[in-house]
Amino acid sequence: MFYQSLGFLVFGSRLRRLSEYFLMEVNKVYEQEGIPFDASWFPVFYVLSKKQPMPLIDIADTLEVSHSAVSQLVTSLRKKGLVKTAPCPEDGRRQLVALTKKGEELLQQVQPIWEAITTAMTELASAHKQSKLLLEGIAQVEQAVQQTPLSMRISARLPRRQPVNP
Repeated sequence: MFYQSLGFLVFGSRLRRLSEYFLMEVNKVYEQEGIPFDASWFPVFYVLSKKQPMPLIDIADTLEVSHSAVSQLVTSLRKKGLVKTAPCPEDGRRQLVALTKKGEELLQQVQPIWEAITTAMTELASAHKQSKLLLEGIAQVEQAVQQTPLSMRISARLPRRQPVNP
């Protein structure tokens, strides 16, 4: 109730809590199924399940995250033997990323879980009529803050301070 009473003041905190909860619950399923997979790896695995090899920068662009964040995750996955990287033939500065044989095997294990997640979440949303609007609402907020960043929206509503004279 505390968080709900604060409305938009804690919007980001509530989304982060919900996100952390979902990741924790999904990780429980991977663990229960004996699959050594972490939910935080999902975006890279999913992108590579659709096309590989793929330039690291294209993965970052697709996921709309920084090149650095993807690079760190790919480095971690490479150390675990799940992905491999190679210089791009057309541009040696770019790195191509692909799943290894071990990564492909892990992908085969996790895909049924991804399908079960989609089904379970669809059922959850269907059971609560307002939940159906959640994904659409999040998409609209994402679009709105891309057009005008939240920091600009907040600053525009702050009272103007008087300049300080020395």
